[in-house]
Amino acid sequence: MTKINKLYLVPTPVGNLEDMTFRAIRLLKEADLILAEDTRATGFLLNHFEIRNKMLSHHKFNEHQTVEGIVLRIKAGESIALVSDAGTPGISDPGFLLVRECVKQGVEIECLPGATALIPALVNSGLPTDRFSFEGFLPQKKGRQTRLKELSEETRTLIFYESPFRIVKTLTQLAEYLGEERMASASREISKLYEQTVRGCLKELISHFTMNEPKGEFVLVVAGKKM
Repeated sequence: MTKINKLYLVPTPVGNLEDMTFRAIRLLKEADLILAEDTRATGFLLNHFEIRNKMLSHHKFNEHQTVEGIVLRIKAGESIALVSDAGTPGISDPGFLLVRECVKQGVEIECLPGATALIPALVNSGLPTDRFSFEGFLPQKKGRQTRLKELSEETRTLIFYESPFRIVKTLTQLAEYLGEERMASASREISKLYEQTVRGCLKELISHFTMNEPKGEFVLVVAGKKM
Protein backbone atom coordinates (compact mmCIF):
# COMPACT_ATOMS: atom_id res chain seq x y z
CA MET A 1 0.00 0.00 0.00
CA THR A 2 1.35 3.42 -0.99
CA LYS A 3 1.87 5.61 2.04
CA ILE A 4 -0.09 8.87 2.01
CA ASN A 5 0.96 11.86 4.07
CA LYS A 6 -2.08 12.81 6.13
CA LEU A 7 -3.40 13.14 9.65
CA TYR A 8 -5.05 10.00 10.99
CA LEU A 9 -7.45 10.33 13.93
CA VAL A 10 -7.34 6.93 15.61
CA PRO A 11 -9.87 5.98 18.31
CA THR A 12 -8.56 3.85 21.15
CA PRO A 13 -10.55 1.66 23.58
CA VAL A 14 -12.43 3.38 26.40
CA GLY A 15 -12.05 0.21 28.43
CA ASN A 16 -11.63 -3.26 27.00
CA LEU A 17 -8.54 -3.50 24.79
CA GLU A 18 -10.41 -5.97 22.56
CA ASP A 19 -12.35 -2.97 21.23
CA MET A 20 -9.26 -1.91 19.25
CA THR A 21 -9.78 -2.40 15.50
CA PHE A 22 -7.40 -4.17 13.10
CA ARG A 23 -7.25 -1.01 11.00
CA ALA A 24 -6.31 1.15 13.97
CA ILE A 25 -3.48 -1.22 14.89
CA ARG A 26 -2.16 -1.24 11.32
CA LEU A 27 -2.18 2.55 11.00
CA LEU A 28 -0.44 3.04 14.33
CA LYS A 29 2.27 0.66 13.13
CA GLU A 30 2.63 2.41 9.77
CA ALA A 31 2.53 6.05 10.94
CA ASP A 32 5.76 8.04 10.98
CA LEU A 33 4.74 9.51 14.33
CA ILE A 34 2.05 8.98 16.96
CA LEU A 35 0.73 12.02 18.82
CA ALA A 36 -0.41 10.96 22.27
CA GLU A 37 -2.36 12.82 24.93
CA ASP A 38 -0.44 10.84 27.57
CA THR A 39 2.59 8.92 26.30
CA ARG A 40 2.52 6.61 29.32
CA ALA A 41 -1.09 5.55 28.76
CA THR A 42 -0.54 5.19 25.02
CA GLY A 43 2.72 3.34 25.66
CA PHE A 44 0.79 0.66 27.55
CA LEU A 45 -1.61 0.31 24.61
CA LEU A 46 1.21 0.13 22.05
CA ASN A 47 3.09 -2.48 24.08
CA HIS A 48 -0.02 -4.62 24.30
CA PHE A 49 -0.33 -4.70 20.51
CA GLU A 50 3.43 -4.90 19.93
CA ILE A 51 3.53 -1.53 18.19
CA ARG A 52 7.01 -0.03 18.15
CA ASN A 53 6.72 3.55 17.00
CA LYS A 54 7.80 7.06 17.89
CA MET A 55 5.52 9.12 20.12
CA LEU A 56 5.19 12.82 20.82
CA SER A 57 3.08 14.43 23.55
CA HIS A 58 0.06 16.35 22.26
CA HIS A 59 -2.30 17.51 25.00
CA LYS A 60 -4.43 20.49 26.02
CA PHE A 61 -1.47 22.23 27.66
CA ASN A 62 0.79 22.26 24.59
CA GLU A 63 -1.45 21.83 21.54
CA HIS A 64 -1.51 25.56 20.76
CA GLN A 65 2.28 25.50 20.46
CA THR A 66 2.65 22.20 18.57
CA VAL A 67 -0.09 22.42 15.93
CA GLU A 68 1.87 24.45 13.37
CA GLY A 69 4.92 22.19 13.53
CA ILE A 70 2.82 19.06 13.15
CA VAL A 71 1.05 20.43 10.08
CA LEU A 72 4.41 21.31 8.53
CA ARG A 73 5.64 17.75 9.11
CA ILE A 74 2.61 16.30 7.35
CA LYS A 75 2.99 18.70 4.43
CA ALA A 76 6.63 17.63 4.21
CA GLY A 77 5.57 14.02 3.63
CA GLU A 78 4.94 12.38 6.99
CA SER A 79 1.86 10.47 8.05
CA ILE A 80 0.90 11.25 11.64
CA ALA A 81 -1.61 9.47 13.88
CA LEU A 82 -3.36 11.24 16.73
CA VAL A 83 -4.72 9.31 19.72
CA SER A 84 -6.22 10.40 23.04
CA ASP A 85 -6.09 8.48 26.29
CA ALA A 86 -9.37 6.77 25.43
CA GLY A 87 -12.02 7.11 22.75
CA THR A 88 -12.04 9.29 19.66
CA PRO A 89 -9.67 12.30 19.51
CA GLY A 90 -11.49 15.61 19.51
CA ILE A 91 -14.46 14.43 21.59
CA SER A 92 -13.79 16.19 24.92
CA ASP A 93 -10.11 15.47 24.18
CA PRO A 94 -7.36 17.28 22.21
CA GLY A 95 -7.73 17.19 18.44
CA PHE A 96 -9.97 20.01 17.30
CA LEU A 97 -7.22 22.62 16.97
CA LEU A 98 -5.05 20.31 14.89
CA VAL A 99 -7.93 19.23 12.64
CA ARG A 100 -8.96 22.85 12.12
CA GLU A 101 -5.45 23.85 11.10
CA CYS A 102 -5.13 20.87 8.74
CA VAL A 103 -8.41 21.84 7.08
CA LYS A 104 -7.24 25.45 6.81
CA GLN A 105 -3.98 24.42 5.14
CA GLY A 106 -5.44 21.74 2.87
CA VAL A 107 -3.87 18.79 4.69
CA GLU A 108 -5.75 15.51 4.21
CA ILE A 109 -7.47 14.06 7.29
CA GLU A 110 -8.82 10.58 7.88
CA CYS A 111 -10.86 9.79 10.98
CA LEU A 112 -11.38 6.12 11.77
CA PRO A 113 -14.70 4.99 13.24
CA GLY A 114 -14.32 3.43 16.63
CA ALA A 115 -14.62 3.65 20.37
CA THR A 116 -16.45 6.45 22.11
CA ALA A 117 -18.29 6.46 25.44
CA LEU A 118 -21.29 8.59 24.56
CA ILE A 119 -23.02 6.33 22.00
CA PRO A 120 -23.04 3.12 24.11
CA ALA A 121 -24.36 5.12 27.07
CA LEU A 122 -27.10 6.69 24.95
CA VAL A 123 -28.25 3.42 23.39
CA ASN A 124 -28.10 1.67 26.76
CA SER A 125 -30.10 4.36 28.56
CA GLY A 126 -33.53 3.41 27.23
CA LEU A 127 -34.16 7.08 26.43
CA PRO A 128 -34.97 8.40 22.91
CA THR A 129 -32.02 8.13 20.53
CA ASP A 130 -33.48 9.76 17.43
CA ARG A 131 -32.47 13.29 18.47
CA PHE A 132 -29.84 14.10 21.07
CA SER A 133 -27.47 16.85 22.16
CA PHE A 134 -23.96 16.00 23.34
CA GLU A 135 -22.93 18.57 25.94
CA GLY A 136 -19.61 17.10 27.06
CA PHE A 137 -18.57 18.55 30.42
CA LEU A 138 -20.70 21.36 31.79
CA PRO A 139 -18.82 24.62 32.50
CA GLN A 140 -17.24 24.38 35.94
CA LYS A 141 -17.90 27.95 37.02
CA LYS A 142 -18.62 30.77 34.59
CA GLY A 143 -21.68 30.09 32.47
CA ARG A 144 -22.74 26.91 34.27
CA GLN A 145 -26.07 28.21 35.62
CA THR A 146 -26.84 29.95 32.34
CA ARG A 147 -26.26 26.73 30.42
CA LEU A 148 -28.38 24.68 32.82
CA LYS A 149 -31.22 27.17 32.44
CA GLU A 150 -30.98 26.92 28.64
CA LEU A 151 -30.94 23.12 28.77
CA SER A 152 -34.12 23.07 30.87
CA GLU A 153 -36.01 23.90 27.66
CA GLU A 154 -34.14 21.42 25.43
CA THR A 155 -36.43 18.71 24.01
CA ARG A 156 -33.66 16.44 22.74
CA THR A 157 -32.04 13.77 24.89
CA LEU A 158 -29.03 15.28 26.68
CA ILE A 159 -25.63 13.62 27.13
CA PHE A 160 -22.96 14.76 29.57
CA TYR A 161 -19.54 13.58 30.67
CA GLU A 162 -18.77 13.82 34.39
CA SER A 163 -16.17 12.74 36.93
CA PRO A 164 -16.99 10.65 40.02
CA PHE A 165 -16.07 13.63 42.21
CA ARG A 166 -18.73 15.92 40.73
CA ILE A 167 -21.45 13.46 39.72
CA VAL A 168 -23.74 14.06 42.74
CA LYS A 169 -23.36 17.85 42.44
CA THR A 170 -24.19 17.74 38.72
CA LEU A 171 -27.19 15.46 39.24
CA THR A 172 -28.44 17.77 41.99
CA GLN A 173 -28.14 20.83 39.77
CA LEU A 174 -29.82 19.04 36.86
CA ALA A 175 -32.70 18.14 39.20
CA GLU A 176 -32.93 21.76 40.30
CA TYR A 177 -33.15 23.16 36.76
CA LEU A 178 -34.81 20.29 34.87
CA GLY A 179 -36.96 18.82 37.63
CA GLU A 180 -36.17 15.90 39.93
CA GLU A 181 -38.66 13.63 38.13
CA ARG A 182 -36.82 13.95 34.79
CA MET A 183 -35.75 10.47 33.67
CA ALA A 184 -32.05 9.77 33.27
CA SER A 185 -29.33 7.14 33.30
CA ALA A 186 -25.76 7.16 34.57
CA SER A 187 -23.26 4.81 32.93
CA ARG A 188 -19.81 4.31 34.42
CA GLU A 189 -16.72 2.32 33.50
CA ILE A 190 -18.05 1.69 29.99
CA SER A 191 -16.45 -1.37 28.36
CA LYS A 192 -14.55 -2.20 31.57
CA LEU A 193 -14.90 -5.04 34.07
CA TYR A 194 -17.18 -3.12 36.46
CA GLU A 195 -19.35 -1.43 33.84
CA GLN A 196 -22.67 -0.33 35.30
CA THR A 197 -25.72 1.67 34.25
CA VAL A 198 -28.14 3.07 36.81
CA ARG A 199 -31.52 4.24 35.48
CA GLY A 200 -34.31 6.23 37.08
CA CYS A 201 -35.42 9.79 37.66
CA LEU A 202 -32.82 12.36 38.74
CA LYS A 203 -34.05 12.17 42.33
CA GLU A 204 -33.43 8.40 42.38
CA LEU A 205 -29.97 8.74 40.84
CA ILE A 206 -29.00 11.35 43.43
CA SER A 207 -30.11 9.01 46.20
CA HIS A 208 -28.24 6.06 44.70
CA PHE A 209 -24.90 7.84 44.31
CA THR A 210 -25.24 9.52 47.70
CA MET A 211 -25.50 6.09 49.32
CA ASN A 212 -23.05 4.36 46.95
CA GLU A 213 -19.66 5.99 46.44
CA PRO A 214 -19.30 6.97 42.75
CA LYS A 215 -16.31 5.40 41.04
CA GLY A 216 -15.06 5.67 37.46
CA GLU A 217 -15.82 8.14 34.71
CA PHE A 218 -19.51 8.77 34.03
CA VAL A 219 -21.74 9.42 31.04
CA LEU A 220 -25.06 10.96 32.03
CA VAL A 221 -28.02 10.66 29.69
CA VAL A 222 -31.03 12.82 30.54
CA ALA A 223 -34.43 12.90 28.88
CA GLY A 224 -35.37 16.06 27.05
CA LYS A 225 -38.28 18.26 28.05
CA LYS A 226 -41.62 16.83 26.98
CA MET A 227 -43.25 18.90 24.27
